[in-house]
Amino acid sequence: MKNILLIGGSKGIGLATAKLLAEDHNVIVASRSNENLSDLDVKHLEFDVLEDEIEQLNLPEKIDGLAYFPGSINLKPFKMLKSKDFEKEIQLNFISLVKVVNGLLPKLKNAEHASLVFYSTVAAKVGMPFHTSVAAAKGAIEGFAKSLATEYAPRFRINVIAPSLTDTQLAEKLLNKEEKKKKMAERHPLKRVGTPEDIAQMTAFLMSDKSSWMTRQILGVDGGLSNLNLS
Repeated sequence: MKNILLIGGSKGIGLATAKLLAEDHNVIVASRSNENLSDLDVKHLEFDVLEDEIEQLNLPEKIDGLAYFPGSINLKPFKMLKSKDFEKEIQLNFISLVKVVNGLLPKLKNAEHASLVFYSTVAAKVGMPFHTSVAAAKGAIEGFAKSLATEYAPRFRINVIAPSLTDTQLAEKLLNKEEKKKKMAERHPLKRVGTPEDIAQMTAFLMSDKSSWMTRQILGVDGGLSNLNLS
C-alpha cells in the first residue's frame, strides 16, 4: 500500500482525488480544513502552505506519491492587476510548491519510485485574455516540473495536469448560472466543463504503476480545448 500525500485535499479536485485514492492507498491530506473528510478513510493534518513548514508535519518516513492542489482563479484585465497580484499568485501556486517538494525530498527518496503530480492550466499553453497572472504562475510550475523530473529521473516521476475550466468552488463565479455554464461548455469540443472526478481519475493513473513509463509530461485534461485554434 502506497503512502500518498495530498496537499490541499478537502475540496474540489483534491477531495475527489482523496475519495478515489483512499480505496487502495494510505492517503494523508494536509490542508487548512478537514471539511468533507470525516467520512473518508484518510488521515488529516492541519497545514497552510503560506504559513507552515512541511517538515513539521508527522508524516511517514516514505512518501510514494505527492499531489499539490492549492491554486486560485484571478481573472482580470492586465491593466487592472498590480505587481502584488502576480506575487500572490506565484507564492501560492509555485513558491509554496517548491518549499513543499524541497522539504519532502528525504521522504520521497525513501520510495522506490515516487510519483509527483502538479497542476497547471490550459491557459498556460493556449494564451487566454485575463489569465496573465494565473498563466504566469502555472507556467512556472510546468518549467519547474520538467527540469526537476529530468534531474531526479529515474527515482521520481513528475507530471503536470493542465485542466480547462472545472466545476469546483474556485470556478463558482464563472459557473453560477445555467446560461454561463452552457456557454462555457460550448467552448469545448466535448461540450461540457470538467468535473473534479475527471482530474482525479488522471491523478490516480499518474500515481499508479500503470503510468510507470511517463514523466515530464504536461497532460491536457481539458475537453479538447487546448488543441483548438482560438485565434
